[in-house]
Amino acid sequence: MTVLESKAWSSAHKLRNKLMKIIYQQTDGSVAVITPAANCPLTDAQTALKDVPTGLKFKIVDDSVVPSDRTFRNAWAVDEATLTDGVGA
Repeated sequence: MTVLESKAWSSAHKLRNKLMKIIYQQTDGSVAVITPAANCPLTDAQTALKDVPTGLKFKIVDDSVVPSDRTFRNAWAVDEATLTDGVGA
C-alpha cells in the first residue's frame, strides 16, 4: 500500500466511525438497506456505486434513520425523490 493509498484508507476508515446506511428502492418497490463494512477501504459513496444495482437511485443516511425493529421491514417505504446521493453503476 502506498502512502497515498494509506491516507485514503485512513480517511475512509475515519468516516466509517459514524454508522451510515445506504438505502434504495428495489424494482419490486421494497426498500433495500446496505450496511458498509467497518473495515472497507471504500467510502460509503464508492460502496453504493459498486453495490446498488445499475440505474437505481440511492441515499446515504445516518444509521438512526433506519428503524432498528425489523418486524415490519416489508412495509418500509421511501420516496424516490429523496434518493439524491447517486445512481448505482
